[in-house]
Amino acid sequence: MLSPLRVGSLFTLCFWSISTLAAITPPTLDSEYDIIFAGGGTTASIIAGQLSSNAPDLKILILEAGPTTRERIEHIQPGRYFTHMEPFSNTEQFTASKPSDYVAGRSVVIPSGRCVGGGSSVNFMLYNRPSASDFDDWVTEFGNSGWSSEDLIPLLEMSETYEVNPQGNNHGSSGPLHVSFGGKSFELAQEFLDIGPQVEKNRPLSDEGNDFTEASLNVDWVRWTSLRRCGSISASKHHYLYPQENNSNLVISTGSRVVRLVLSEENEGITATGVEFIYDKHVFPDYPTTTQSITAKKMVILSAGAMGTPLILERSGIGAQEVLHQANIHQVVDLPGVGSSYQGIELLLTPYTTDTETFDPLFRNNATIWAEALRQWDIDRTGFMAANGVDAAIKIRPTEAELQEIGIEFTERWNDFYANKPDKPLFWLSALAGLPADQSGLPILNFMSGGCFLGYPESMGSLHVSSDDPYAPPNFDTGFLSKQSDVAALRWGYKKGREILRRMPGFRGAFVPAHPQFPEGSSAALNETGPVSLDAPNVVYSPEDDEAIDIYIRKFVGTSWHSLGTAPMKALKEGGVVDDQLNVYGVKALKIADLSIPPSNLNANMYSTTIAIAQKAYLIIAKELRIIV
Repeated sequence: MLSPLRVGSLFTLCFWSISTLAAITPPTLDSEYDIIFAGGGTTASIIAGQLSSNAPDLKILILEAGPTTRERIEHIQPGRYFTHMEPFSNTEQFTASKPSDYVAGRSVVIPSGRCVGGGSSVNFMLYNRPSASDFDDWVTEFGNSGWSSEDLIPLLEMSETYEVNPQGNNHGSSGPLHVSFGGKSFELAQEFLDIGPQVEKNRPLSDEGNDFTEASLNVDWVRWTSLRRCGSISASKHHYLYPQENNSNLVISTGSRVVRLVLSEENEGITATGVEFIYDKHVFPDYPTTTQSITAKKMVILSAGAMGTPLILERSGIGAQEVLHQANIHQVVDLPGVGSSYQGIELLLTPYTTDTETFDPLFRNNATIWAEALRQWDIDRTGFMAANGVDAAIKIRPTEAELQEIGIEFTERWNDFYANKPDKPLFWLSALAGLPADQSGLPILNFMSGGCFLGYPESMGSLHVSSDDPYAPPNFDTGFLSKQSDVAALRWGYKKGREILRRMPGFRGAFVPAHPQFPEGSSAALNETGPVSLDAPNVVYSPEDDEAIDIYIRKFVGTSWHSLGTAPMKALKEGGVVDDQLNVYGVKALKIADLSIPPSNLNANMYSTTIAIAQKAYLIIAKELRIIV
């Protein structure tokens, strides 16, 4: 079975020779600041950078558990994106779920950013924005005034320069975050774009898959886009935070893991007055582990991400009584919604083989290809180091006839969630030039992978502390595939992807060990070694074949690294943790601004959503502090 990506020891040495952390001394910290950010990810970078620039008298402290990303090559060259998922990575946190029968008894490992810039520093750089109704749901279904698509889309436009088409609908032309096609595309992408519209005749080729409208659905996009400029990664910390780093009012303290909030209980209620932190053992292994306390005069902003924020809350005594009691933590604020609604996007990555160029030589640490890629980057910022291998995709929403193909297991979910929201796709389907997974023990092949990203899984999980130890593994359940509707949707996604990929000229057969094990004599048998004709009949699946696909899905489904919803923005009585001004219920001077607050899922890679949250949070905070009116 394929496991999370790990490449060979030669590249490990090469990578560490570039990025090994020097003996960095943490900054000398004052005893108090006006605002303390607990976490230095994407939202903190955007909010703190703008606060520092626009309010020079405001003292701001960012406490980030991970290392700096400033001027580090692995956060500049896009082609190194997968190195952050190495077991030795110092820039990601890997959280293992408890084993679940829903995923064939496996534990699913969820990576999340643990460095300055957070997810925007380590992501796959895919530019994939939500549907407008994804934001509108936050208002109409959860009562969050000011968070509609009409409110948030302009903030995204303001943040970006869309180099592909600056005048495009709902895109920006003068923002700091640049969006382009990058410095290389793969032949497989063009094959996908050539074949896809001929197989899916009602899904034509388009140059736009991200304008927030129904026009973004059921069209094949031209190539992939990534947030970058001049070939380099264009992440939040590059354009919002680090330009302000020399400001006297801003301190970024890396390797500083927040343990808990300091809460003061008075007649007026409970107030967040500061934080307690320790120097992180991964960044500063030789430093004392003594807990230090720092006061926040105006507010604390939790920005530790969906995988970090709920754990800080619970270690502070904010959460459900049963959870805190089991962890031997005294309850200060009864807030049952903390950590109770983990949401992720389930990904089914299915490998086929090809004889065309792919990213696999880099995944396997081919020293020659690495050297060539680095030379090309130095010359003109093109080639492998300016790419990610994900060059084409389609957001698929089923037609009425196709709903019959998905089956009755999906009917209720369709009627309850999708039917009256025509801009919502079912999933995002792509062809990847490579297999971004552990290839040790696999034959040396060129892979092309069908990727099916289920945008709105019905399944939900939970994330809670197991003790007050900040390094203790949490009690985590992804909830993946706990609803059969998700299995039915992914089953249809497997079939859709197979029909397109088996017709692509570069197709050389399925990598059978990582596919369903169909019964002997099945008409769905994986025995093709080259492309079939465009007019070849589709594969016919029996009920036994469908059962084999379902078993396969439970064995192989994984994460798309898009965790959210663990401190949702909705009414307290409905399990909410924050209100629409990002205030934590029951605690004054405490806000949350990160991916833990979305009350429902979005069919998107989460960077755009995180930018929208950060920009909206900045407006809320700046108005509250009278920086803007």
